[in-house]
Amino acid sequence: MGMKRLLDIVVSFTGLVLLAPLLIVVMLLVWRQDWSSPLYIAPRVGRGGQLFNMIKLRSMVISADKSGVESTSSSDQRITPLGHFIRRYKLDELGQLWNVLVGEMSLVGPRPNTRAGTNVYTVEEQKLLSIKPGITDFASIVFSDEGEILRDQVNPDQTYDQLIRPWKSRLGLLYVENNSLLLDVQLIIYSVIAVASKNYALNQVVKRLRELGAEEDIVAVAQRKSALQPTSPPGASDIST
Repeated sequence: MGMKRLLDIVVSFTGLVLLAPLLIVVMLLVWRQDWSSPLYIAPRVGRGGQLFNMIKLRSMVISADKSGVESTSSSDQRITPLGHFIRRYKLDELGQLWNVLVGEMSLVGPRPNTRAGTNVYTVEEQKLLSIKPGITDFASIVFSDEGEILRDQVNPDQTYDQLIRPWKSRLGLLYVENNSLLLDVQLIIYSVIAVASKNYALNQVVKRLRELGAEEDIVAVAQRKSALQPTSPPGASDIST
């Protein structure tokens, strides 16, 4: 067993035990609002292109995924009142500690995508599937406000593909090329800090990106000081439509 897997097991098991009271309370509140399952089982693509069921605390109305819209803005009408609170404090992601414990995910790695999302990956982006997906990574911190970026967009999926996906993929590929136990520990710490102070967490991410030799345009985006511009995904010359 490698050290990364050992870290995944220890942290996910400890997290599930310590957070059990909170998880139970939130699950009961979600169930009480519409008397339906508090869990959302989301099919996602894992390492090597294999599908697995990602577990999330449900923040949307029942059958929200039937709408055909995959990207979620903070103004999305499918989000329940309680769901806004769940998403704000990233409580919906806690169920994925189970996916980590059973070996389908890792604590740190590129965020898992849907089959529709991976079907449009460029050859370069396919490298994101060479390792286990994770609960957090560079992009999870840089784009923790993804819902606000997509807020009030007529076509949130297209906006995601043009503004977020190119940088999310490049940050993910940077992690794939440089992943280590030390980097995992640092990203876990930065992710926890980001809940209280995103600016401080971003400063730490930018510092680490520079240490890894990231290109300046990636570093500039990670600072999040200027508006995002439509960009082509890695390995492509055209902006996604």
